[in-house]
Amino acid sequence: MSLIRLLLLALLLVACAPASTLAPAPDETITLTVFAASSLSVPFEQVGAQFEQEHPGVSVTFNFAGSQQLAQQIAQGAPADLFASASQTYMDQAVQDGHVTAGGWLIFARNQLVAIYNLEKPLSSLDLQALSQPGLRLVLAAPEVPVGQYTQAFLEQAVLNPAYGAVFRDGLLANVASYEDNVKVVLAKVVLGEADAGIVYVSDLSGENAGVLGQIAIPPELNVTASYPIAVLSDSPYHDLAQALVDYILSPDGQAILSSYGFLPPVP
Repeated sequence: MSLIRLLLLALLLVACAPASTLAPAPDETITLTVFAASSLSVPFEQVGAQFEQEHPGVSVTFNFAGSQQLAQQIAQGAPADLFASASQTYMDQAVQDGHVTAGGWLIFARNQLVAIYNLEKPLSSLDLQALSQPGLRLVLAAPEVPVGQYTQAFLEQAVLNPAYGAVFRDGLLANVASYEDNVKVVLAKVVLGEADAGIVYVSDLSGENAGVLGQIAIPPELNVTASYPIAVLSDSPYHDLAQALVDYILSPDGQAILSSYGFLPPVP
C-alpha cells in the first residue's frame, strides 16, 4: 500500500472516530439531564453548579420528582443521562427495563427518617408517641414513594417493639390526613401549617427549614436507613461526561456538599 493511501486511510479513521463527550467543541454547549429524587433537590443544584464551573460548555439540568415517577418517565422513553433514586426498588426497575446496565449503578449517599412538626402547632408531648395521639393531623408520603416505603418499614419495626406495638402504629395511621407523591410536599404542608406533623428525611431539615420546624428523633432501633443509587442511563449520548458527574458526586467535594445537607456517606 502506498504512503499516500496510508495517509488517506489514517485521515478517514480519525474522521469516523467518535468525538469525546468529556470536552465540548468550541462554541458548543452540552446539556446533561439528571433525573433525581426530590429529596436531592437542594444539594444537587449545588453539585450541578460546581460541576459546570469545572467543565466549561456543560450545562446540568434537573428533573426532581418522586423516584417512582422518575422511573416511570424513564420507562416511557423520557430523555435523560443520569438517574439518582432514593430507593433501590426503582433503580432495579430501570435495570429490568433495559435503561441501566446490570451492575452499572452505585450507592452514593444514605439518609434516615425524622418526625417533624409545626412549631406554631405544638404537640401534646415531644416524643414519638405523640404521633399516635387522637386529633393530630399527620401527613405522610404515599406507600409507593421511597420515603413512604421507609416509613411503613419503620412502623412495622415499631410493632415488634414492646414500647410501641401495634397500638402506636394503628393510632399513627388513623391520624393520616393525606398521603403525598414526594417528600417535599410532606415537608411543605407541615411548614405551611396545613398539617401538624409529618415524617421526612433528616436531610430535609437543613437550611431554612431548620428554624421553622420542630423535630422528634426516631430511635435507632426503629429507624430505617435509605440508600441512594445512581447510574448513567444506557442510551445517554454523553456517557463519559455523565460518568464524570457521577465521579464528582462520589468525590470528597461532592460528598462534602451532600454531608452539609444531612446526608450520610454511602459506606457506614
